[in-house]
Amino acid sequence: MRAEGNGAHAKRDGVNRYEPVMNRLIHRLNHSLERNFPEQRVFLRSDEGTRFVIVTPLTQVTGWFVSAAFVAWAIIATAVLMMDSIGSGSIRDQAMRDQVFYEDRLQKLAAERDSSAREALAAQSRFAQAMDRISAMQSELLASEQARVEFETGLTAIQKKLGTAVVARDEARAMLDTVLAEARETGAPLPGDDVPTGADASVAFLTTALETTAAERDAQAAEAAEAEEFAENLIFEQRLRDERNDQIFRQLEDAVTVSLEPLDKMFEASGMSTNEILDTVKRGYSGQGGPLMPLVISTKDSEIDADTARANEILDALDRMNLYRIAAEKLPFGMPVKSSFRYTSGFGMRWGRLHAGTDMAGPVGSPIYASADGVVVEAGWVSGYGRLIKIKHEFGVETRYGHLSAIKVSKGQRVSRGERIGDMGNSGRSTGPHLHYEIRVGGNPIDPMIYIKAARNVF
Repeated sequence: MRAEGNGAHAKRDGVNRYEPVMNRLIHRLNHSLERNFPEQRVFLRSDEGTRFVIVTPLTQVTGWFVSAAFVAWAIIATAVLMMDSIGSGSIRDQAMRDQVFYEDRLQKLAAERDSSAREALAAQSRFAQAMDRISAMQSELLASEQARVEFETGLTAIQKKLGTAVVARDEARAMLDTVLAEARETGAPLPGDDVPTGADASVAFLTTALETTAAERDAQAAEAAEAEEFAENLIFEQRLRDERNDQIFRQLEDAVTVSLEPLDKMFEASGMSTNEILDTVKRGYSGQGGPLMPLVISTKDSEIDADTARANEILDALDRMNLYRIAAEKLPFGMPVKSSFRYTSGFGMRWGRLHAGTDMAGPVGSPIYASADGVVVEAGWVSGYGRLIKIKHEFGVETRYGHLSAIKVSKGQRVSRGERIGDMGNSGRSTGPHLHYEIRVGGNPIDPMIYIKAARNVF
C-alpha cells in the first residue's frame, strides 16, 4: 500500500512537472479568484440523466467582464443615437426657423417693392400734374405780360395827351398875360372899368377871348386831373400785377426746381455726363420738338427787364426738362421685369469671374420688357446666355436679356421702352428660371442697379 501510495505521489509529481505553463497560470488565477468568485456547478437534467458543468472563477470573471463591456457598449451606442437624434431635431428646427424667417423677409421685401411701385406711380402722377400746372401758369404769365404791354401803351398815350394839355394851358396863360399887357400899354379899359362907347366892341371881344381861354384852361386842368388819377390807378394796378407776376414766377421756379432736381440726380447717378447727353439730344438725337424760344418783350429798347429774364430762365428750365424726358426714353431707366421677382445675384465677382449683370428670379414665362428705346441687334441662342436678346440704344448703351424661354422680337426690329420682347426662362448655363440683365456703355459692363435705383427715386 505504501509503495502504491508512493507511486501515485510520484505520478502526481510527474504530472505537475510536465503540466504546461498556461495551465499553471490558469490554475493560479482560479485559485486567487476563488475567494470572490467560488467555483459554481450548472446542472443539466435530461431523460438519460443529470449532468453538470463546472464554472471556474476565471470563466465567471470573463463572463462578468464580457457582460459589463456589452452593457457599456449598449449605453454608449444608445447615448450616441440619442445625441444624433437630438442634433437632427435641432437642425430641422433651425432650418424651419430659417425658412420662416426668409419667408417673412421675402414678404416684407415684396411689400416694400409694391410700396415703392405705388410711390413711383404717385410721383409720376405728381410730375404730370406739375407739368400741367406749369403750362397753365406759363399761359397766365404770357397773358399777364400782354396785358402789361397794353397798359404801358395806354399809359404812354395818356402821358402824351397830358403833356399836350399842359403845354396848351401854359400857352393860354401866356396869351392872356400878353393881351392884358397890351391893353394896359394902349390905355384900353380893362374889364370892370368904364369903357367909352366906341371901344365896346374891342372890350367885348377881349372879354370873350379871355372867358374862352379860361374855360379851355379849366377844361384842360380837369382833363389833366383825370389823367393823373387814371395814371395813378394804372400804376396801382401795375403794382398789383407785378406782385401777382412775382408770385407766379416764384411758383413756377419752385415747381421747376422740384421737378429738375431728381432728374439731375438720376442722370448724374447713371455715370454719364448730363451735359453731353443734353447736347446730343439738342443736336437732333430726339427726332422731335426742340428748345423753347426765349421770351423777349420790350416796348422801349432792346434791354431785357428782370421779369423777362426770369421768364427766360423758367423757359430754359422747361426746355431742360423736355430734353431730360427725351433722354430718359433713350437710356435704360425702365424695369425689364414688372411682375413679382427677387434679386438672386448682383453685379460683381462670382466664383473667380466677373458676373457682368443682375439676376432677377421669377416664374417661367414672366414677361420681359425693353428698358429703353432701341434697335434689336441680336435675338437667338448664345453659348452660356441661352436665348439672348441684345438691344442697342443711343449714347453707346447696350442692354442684354439672357436665359429666356421665348423671344418675341427679331434682329433689326426697333422697340420702345416698356415693349414686351420675351419671356423669362432657364435656358443656357442656369441653375433656375431667372433673367440675366446687363447694361454696357461703350462695350464695358455697368452695374444695372445704378440705373434701376436712379429711376426708382424719380419715377
